[in-house]
This record gives sequence, structure tokens and C-alpha cells, in this order.
Amino acid sequence: MNPAKSFDYRKLFDLTGRIALVVGGGSGIGQAGAEGMAAQGAHVIVADIVPEDAKGVAERISDAGGKATSVQIDVRGTAAVDAMVDAVMRDHGRLDVLLTTPAMNLRKRLLDYSDEEFDRVIELNLKGTFRVARACARPMMDKKRGSIILMSSIRSVTVEPGQSIYASTKAGIAQMMRGLAVELGPSGVRVNALAPGIVATPLTRQIVSNRAWNEAYAKRSALGRWAEPEEMAGPIIFLASDASSYLTGTTLFADAGWTAIDGRFEPQLRA
Repeated sequence: MNPAKSFDYRKLFDLTGRIALVVGGGSGIGQAGAEGMAAQGAHVIVADIVPEDAKGVAERISDAGGKATSVQIDVRGTAAVDAMVDAVMRDHGRLDVLLTTPAMNLRKRLLDYSDEEFDRVIELNLKGTFRVARACARPMMDKKRGSIILMSSIRSVTVEPGQSIYASTKAGIAQMMRGLAVELGPSGVRVNALAPGIVATPLTRQIVSNRAWNEAYAKRSALGRWAEPEEMAGPIIFLASDASSYLTGTTLFADAGWTAIDGRFEPQLRA
């Protein structure tokens, strides 16, 4: 029997010295991911369409003893996305982790959607994710390592009225992730998706502020409550770190059992 190899399990989640780009890092889940990875030692580039938000998060990280810089980005522009990644490579010489989160949800029934509204949601959610993933995958392939984390959702597999188009983009991102994982795997680059459940972020403010709607959503999950954005930092750090070194092409559902529950009726079961 061969002796066990020496392995330091304490370093599984350590991101010391790694360069992490967080697109959409100025608020919500992106902010939590940026702050969480910085706390594990990563140098984080916080990118957001609102420059003040990105700068504020970077300053919070720096004030806490971490390393962070900020940049303004609109993922609806290919040239801007490519220039952002070029700047990261010029300044740091590498890119180890990508987390990209920008999305919008126009809550309307499919038959009430206009062509322009459809294009707006697809352009940001699906095509924006595509632009960022494509731009970041190229230098990662060259360096033969990297972790790409795309943002899917429980809506990739469960839908309610008014969510058809948003859900389509999140299902599309899950499939894009799988295809990219297959293509980048031989280069040592991992690609996974995070599918959150109900998280109290700016994107869900409309629901959170409506008491009946808020409570109905909370009761739908196994844990009976909403998540705070900070609760998504753990899964993000896991996917970014060596703790998930053999994970690629996977959607990780952080949904408090939402997708495991078939309704909320409690049947009377036999002993």
C-alpha cells in the first residue's frame, strides 16, 4: 500500500495571490463575492456599470486589509469588455478567477413583451455574459489555468408567470457554461455556474418590498426564508478555489431546497 501523499487541506479555500475579476461587483451577490474572495487573499478587480459602487466596494475591501481596485464597465459593449480584460492582463499579468453577475428581469408575461424589451433582457443577461466569458477565457487558456463562474438561477429550471424571458436567459447561461467547460477543459480552465434561490438584492427589491409577495417566496423554500447576499460568498469562494479543482460543467444550486420541493402542501404521512 502506497503511503498517503502530503496534502494541506487547510489551504483548499485559500486564494492568496490570485487575481479575481468580479463583473457586477458593485452590489448584491457580486459585492459579496468580491468581498469574500478578497477575505481569502485574492486581489479583486471590482467592475460595475456604476463607477461609484465599484469604487465603494473596492474601498471597503481595502479598509478591511484586502487588495482591490475598481473599474467601470458596461457589458453591453464588446470593445469595452475586451479593453477591461486587456487592462487586467497588462496590470497583473494573469487572471485566475472570473465572476460575472449583471442581469435584469423585466417581469411581464411573454405575450406582453415587445421585441425591444426582449432584446434588452437578452442583450444584458445572455449576450453580456457571453462577452465577458469569451474575453476572460482567452488569457486563461494561454496560462493553462483559471476558474470562470457564471450566474444562473433557480429560474433556469423553474418558472412562474412573468419570468419567461429572464428564465430563458438563465437556462441559456447554464448551457453556455456546459459548452464552455467542455471547450476549455483541455486547457485546465474550469467553468461552472451558480444558481441562487431568492436573495435580497437590488434585482429582487420589488418582491422584498411587497409583504405578501415576500412571505410567499420565503415559505416556498425548505429553510423558509430569503438569503442575504453574503450567503452566496461561500459557494463563490468554493467555485473559485482549489476546493472545487475537479468541478467543471456544473451548476451549483444555492437555493435553500427551492428546486427540491414539489409545492408546500404538507401531506399526512404514515408512521
